[in-house]
Amino acid sequence: MANKKTILIVDDHTLFREGLKAIINRNPAYEVIGEAGRGDLAVQMARSFKPDLVLVDISLPDQSGIEVALQLRKNLPKTAVMMVTMHSKVDYIVNAFKAGATGFVTKDSAPERLLQAMDVVIKGEYFLDSAVSQKVVQRLAGIQADSKSMTDAGYDTLTPREQEIFALLAEGYSLKHIGERLFISPKTVENHRTSIMRKLGVRSSLELIRYAAKVGIIDIDAWKD
Repeated sequence: MANKKTILIVDDHTLFREGLKAIINRNPAYEVIGEAGRGDLAVQMARSFKPDLVLVDISLPDQSGIEVALQLRKNLPKTAVMMVTMHSKVDYIVNAFKAGATGFVTKDSAPERLLQAMDVVIKGEYFLDSAVSQKVVQRLAGIQADSKSMTDAGYDTLTPREQEIFALLAEGYSLKHIGERLFISPKTVENHRTSIMRKLGVRSSLELIRYAAKVGIIDIDAWKD
């Protein structure tokens, strides 16, 4: 098919990149022309290939996908950016759009949803998963959805990977399950947990859950008696 729209995939998980390529290949209008597992390489490849659309995860080994989106907006204003991530915290979504992304899809969305989002973003329009759109509208409008604080100085010191693992720990996932989900070893997850608890000043799993509730990552009812 002539004049295919070109796609660059940016995610540090090889298996996930392969899955994305398989989904994208269902649509003959698209062609994956490159993939990267790091933010710096992604920006370099985008400058060389000038893709129509870049799919970016928020958690990358060297920098946040949001920073990648910001660099792409500055250097390649004609290239659209869509976040494809497991993060659905309002702050991430708002910051991603502020950085220049025009689409935001969670990794647990159906393949058809991803293709639909790509169709919309490629046309120069905005796309946001319906599961999180109401919270984002409330945030952008300056409306507090509840009484919980959505930001915290300690939380902001965590790296994107630590924030990703923090959310999974707060939801009760085991080190083994988190490792399998993120394609890292349980020992690496344990090291991240130690760093997270040190930065947040918490000493137990219960305190970690309460902290997560305070910053709005999980519902406070998850730990209330």
